[in-house]
Amino acid sequence: MLLFEGKSIKKHMQDRLLFDIELIQVHEHQRIGLVGRNGTGKTSLLKIFADEEQAEGGHIYHFTSVKLVPQFKETSSEKSGGEITQQYLQLALNEKPGLLILDEPTTHLDTERINWLEKKLVNYQGALIVVSHDRTFLNNICTKIWELEEGNLKVFKGNYNAYQEQKELIKIQEQTAFEKYEREKRQLEVAIRQKEARAQRATRKPKDLSSSEARITGAKTHYANIQKKLRGSAKALETRLEQLDKVDKVKELPEIKMDVLNEENLRNQSVLRAENVKGEVDGRKLWDPFSLYLYGGDKVAIIGKNGTGKTSLLKKIVERDEGVSIPEKVRIGYFSQHLTILDDDKSIIENIQLTSSQNETLIRTVLARMHFWDEDVYKKVSILSGGEKVKVALAKLFLSDVNMLVLDEPTNFLDIESLEALETLMKTYHGTILFVTHDRMLVKEIATKIIEIKDEKVTVFDGSYDEYEEWLENKSKSNNDDKLLLIETKISDVLGRLSLEPSQELEDEFQRLLEEKKRLN
Repeated sequence: MLLFEGKSIKKHMQDRLLFDIELIQVHEHQRIGLVGRNGTGKTSLLKIFADEEQAEGGHIYHFTSVKLVPQFKETSSEKSGGEITQQYLQLALNEKPGLLILDEPTTHLDTERINWLEKKLVNYQGALIVVSHDRTFLNNICTKIWELEEGNLKVFKGNYNAYQEQKELIKIQEQTAFEKYEREKRQLEVAIRQKEARAQRATRKPKDLSSSEARITGAKTHYANIQKKLRGSAKALETRLEQLDKVDKVKELPEIKMDVLNEENLRNQSVLRAENVKGEVDGRKLWDPFSLYLYGGDKVAIIGKNGTGKTSLLKKIVERDEGVSIPEKVRIGYFSQHLTILDDDKSIIENIQLTSSQNETLIRTVLARMHFWDEDVYKKVSILSGGEKVKVALAKLFLSDVNMLVLDEPTNFLDIESLEALETLMKTYHGTILFVTHDRMLVKEIATKIIEIKDEKVTVFDGSYDEYEEWLENKSKSNNDDKLLLIETKISDVLGRLSLEPSQELEDEFQRLLEEKKRLN
């Protein structure tokens, strides 16, 4: 059943076209993820769907109720960002609209709240349109992806992983088409040169032709005709060359090879020792004392609910708090939400060159990954958007003369393309990285060590996130087996007493233990 339809929807931002969409439809039970770079008009499109913003002409048809949960919400001094976001989401879900539209719903949510939202949306009876930079969230929720790019809307079946596979296939097809175009172009150019060369030779007297024969008018005419025919063929080939449909080369970003300060001296060497680190801030206990040892090249993800003390732990490390020991040859680059490392009065490239000894070619390569091309690098930081400033700050850190990066929620305000560029930078970086994030895919792709803060306890696990989840599952099973063994012992004891002294109290205890055993099984 059709729930929504838009025809000829167009929108400009000043003199720049955001999108021009001929037809767009949403049907019953669809789960749609809307993706695209920052600034392509995703939020404007959602607002047009919800009648909160006007398109430039066109027609919007609603065949059901529509509810939009906006990206930016009212703040409160009494509630955290995660609590406010969850409240907005719960109120929208309670309304049960036929079409629920969510703009960056996972912002400010920790992993536990994201899991809560995913369960709610999987069981939601209406249709959904979601804008999110959380790729795991899009994988778990969506059955269709809309891509907004260069003013056009393209539709892909499946979740985000399926969308990526289809994009890769398109890229391969485009590369194949380019290679075919280049091959045909070269063949025509060679053929044209050969025809022209033969035409030139046709004007000269052949070596085996006598002077008397050359003076014969018919011979002159014959060779002139050959020349004319060859030049005509060359002209026809030139026309074919001009009529070839030009295919642009697929833009391939060069491989990144960054020099890291003291890289050879620090590889697999101790870069941080934290002994008996206390988790108290302003008299509030965050975690029990714990110890941590890091080595050069470790990629460490710090995970946990909001408010458990992840940022506090990063600050203790950066400020070399009591119990934290870091060798002199270790230089730390720290990314925080406040972006204090940028100078607004300087250009993008000047900001980076202030703290980097890398060559300009590499600097431009990294900036290109973050979609700052050519003359973009000369823009002043003061005119950039929030998301663009985040990208510049991250590029500056990766290119700085440091060898340990400490990143506090680096994915906030990044679109998916920029997030994937950050992921590439983190993979290719040969120094040590500590990072706090709720992006589950980033943790899975990057982390070689996990630190989880939960229930005032810190767990340090040496391994990937997948290995950590497997370890937790095995640990849970082991605990379960211990509980089952204890209950079996208690059941045997109660049965023995029931056979000697039957009573209602023992019977109730016996039934309770059976229920507990059933639950554990």
